[in-house]
Amino acid sequence: MQLIECPNCGKREEIEFHYGGQAHIAYPEDPAATTDHEWSDYLFFRDNPKGPFAERWYHGGGCRRWFNAVRDTTSYRFLAVYQPGERMPALPGTRVTR
Repeated sequence: MQLIECPNCGKREEIEFHYGGQAHIAYPEDPAATTDHEWSDYLFFRDNPKGPFAERWYHGGGCRRWFNAVRDTTSYRFLAVYQPGERMPALPGTRVTR
């Protein structure tokens, strides 16, 4: 079983966590003014890179808080974890695309 490091609780087993999708997706400033195409783009379309990727995770079996992580999608290895609102750590091959 893989251990995931929660920034609040430390390393815990992966069964305590839930994946929350791509990190750093900004909510539309004026949702009422967005077109149907823009709204569906916001809701359904996400990046799907091979390699390091910024994601949101929820620690449901512990502190019950959200946090961000950079995970390598080819190896499933977590490269960094950090709090929401913090900048993504500078790691080789990572970028925020939205």
